[in-house]
Amino acid sequence: MASDKDYYKILGIPKSASKEEVKTAYKKLAKQFHPDVNKDPNATEKFKEINEAASVLGDDTKRQQYDQYGSDFERKYHQNFNQQYSGFDFEDMDFGDVFEMFFGGGFSGSSRGEQRRSRGRDLRYDIEITLEEAANGVKKSITVEKPELCEDCQGRGGEDYDKCNDCNGIGVKRVRQQTPFGIFESRVTCKKCQGHGEIIKNICSTCKGKGIIHKKKTLDVNIPAGVDSGAQLRLKEEGEAVKNGTTGDLYIFIDVKKHKYFEREDDDIILEIPITVTQAILGDEVEVPTLEGKAMLKIPKGTQPETTFRMKNKGIQHLNHPGNGDQLVKIKIEIPERISKKQEELIKEFEKESGKKKSILDKIFG
Repeated sequence: MASDKDYYKILGIPKSASKEEVKTAYKKLAKQFHPDVNKDPNATEKFKEINEAASVLGDDTKRQQYDQYGSDFERKYHQNFNQQYSGFDFEDMDFGDVFEMFFGGGFSGSSRGEQRRSRGRDLRYDIEITLEEAANGVKKSITVEKPELCEDCQGRGGEDYDKCNDCNGIGVKRVRQQTPFGIFESRVTCKKCQGHGEIIKNICSTCKGKGIIHKKKTLDVNIPAGVDSGAQLRLKEEGEAVKNGTTGDLYIFIDVKKHKYFEREDDDIILEIPITVTQAILGDEVEVPTLEGKAMLKIPKGTQPETTFRMKNKGIQHLNHPGNGDQLVKIKIEIPERISKKQEELIKEFEKESGKKKSILDKIFG
């Protein structure tokens, strides 16, 4: 052990730390660097350092000696360090969750059926639909390429299995681990059978023993009416498949394309239409587009610019309850850029019949 090793620095605590703070720091770092959890090649050495630091700083006598003599203390105690774990009082320390992480909740071997099954990753698929499809719902077919269970071996990787003689068919091996609170027995995955407890005798030629093949699969997706951009649909067990595990899910992310005419506001749709001055003054009935086709809209006499008419139930179907939103039609009055001499005369005549023309200032100040 190097003479400049700083136990306080190793545990990340100040020299004034209480015994409880030493325990808390040890517990946190032990979780992080235990070799059964951390696969970094340096984790084992780091875990030993943490144990050393906790063993010394958790014992009042050793800590006093360490604080007083430093490197002299290390030379005195290091040669017998591996046998001196009894000084740290862990009786009031709850390490249940540490054991749960390291050892899966116990310290004895388990049968293959008790092992935790791995799960495939969830996958994502982005799909674009039109506003009309979002309004009414639509069925889409999509093709995804993903890991699937091999059909020839049903995901087993082959046929005819022998029990693994390294783990005796359990899938895990017992490893004795020296810790500050004694020797404990942990379980690690058997490398020879990769935790399956069995060795394949006749490997599947299709998947080469992996139990998994990559293939394209076509799926039907029912997109409900009322969805909007950002909505997600979950297809259960259509994600990544893994050998001897459970299949992940496939998530469909919806994006609704921008419409040429309509804007969406919640479940209402907004449409702007132009009408002539004559239509605004005299009134009219005009044909307007809707999500379901065309419909007639009555324009009353004297309609003003920016007037908005509401067409009930012509909007988007509600996603979570019956009914539809509305279609809001905003009126834009078009002023012709050029008029004929005859039209100009008629407008002047109209102005004359309408009464004395007031200036803008007259209108503002009365």
